Amino acid sequence: MMNPQLHGSSPTSRAGVVGVFLLVAERYAGAELTIVALKSHITNLRGGSQPILARATDGELYVVKFADNPQGPNLLFNEVLGSELFRACGLAVPEWKSLRLTEDFIKHNPGCWYQTAEGVRRPQLGFCFGSRYLGAENPRLLEILPGSSLPRIRRGGDFWLAWLLSVCAGDADNRQAIFVPCADGLLDTFFVDFGHFFGGPKGELLPAFQASRYLDGRIYTSVSSQYLKDIQTIVRCLDAEQLWRWTEIIPDEWKTESSLHRFAQCMDRLANPERVRETIDVLLQAVEQGNRRERERQQEREVSLPVLRFGVQSAG
Repeated sequence: MMNPQLHGSSPTSRAGVVGVFLLVAERYAGAELTIVALKSHITNLRGGSQPILARATDGELYVVKFADNPQGPNLLFNEVLGSELFRACGLAVPEWKSLRLTEDFIKHNPGCWYQTAEGVRRPQLGFCFGSRYLGAENPRLLEILPGSSLPRIRRGGDFWLAWLLSVCAGDADNRQAIFVPCADGLLDTFFVDFGHFFGGPKGELLPAFQASRYLDGRIYTSVSSQYLKDIQTIVRCLDAEQLWRWTEIIPDEWKTESSLHRFAQCMDRLANPERVRETIDVLLQAVEQGNRRERERQQEREVSLPVLRFGVQSAG
């Protein structure tokens, strides 16, 4: 059976399976079980969850978030289910693994301890979430693009689907993406950071639909009616059972009542074709209104520009 952590496929229910997603590799009863643990702390990363960049015993680099992070108990659940929701809809996300946080790692890497108002606090032992660090293979990663580079994005329409999924998932943070330059001059997109899905790290937020939009609105170019139909088809064909399996096999300490409740709400929204269609209409209207306001601002600037020049010349 394929390792679904690496390939995004759903785990199959079979007698004798002893591996779960706490572990890197699944093996059947009687076979050796390989566990990947954190090995060395590279650096601390920005973000309220205080993530770190670390190397694991498989030799790979990961962006790591701990289960007892400062933002909230639902964070790792959100990362897993948000990643797998996007993957199930054909969107690119980094591979992830559950990584063991050992006493030896905590002891010898005090730089990974939390910084709090009361002083440093050591993370708890257990399993943590590791998202494969894309920069290990391509050091030219981009987070922000100039407007001239937006046409280079391959499958730019994916941002519409990502926004729709994020709204249905109650994402309380702006959509984040990493752009990877390719040999053909185009940019591939990987969607990252799902910690604020399903009502946020504590599961109590009710964000407006604009909260989960990618900040540069220019990325939402006009789309055809056929593409919008394709999006609805993708959502309609979503394998809900596969996604629910993830809630059964991730570590129990990553699950809370609120995370499961908010995930169920998300799946209910996505299972309602009329709700999905209405949400798409709202997003289209929001983008059109934004474009209209931008055109009006541009016209105002063009009208005021000669007056400003005249005034400056007179003063001179």
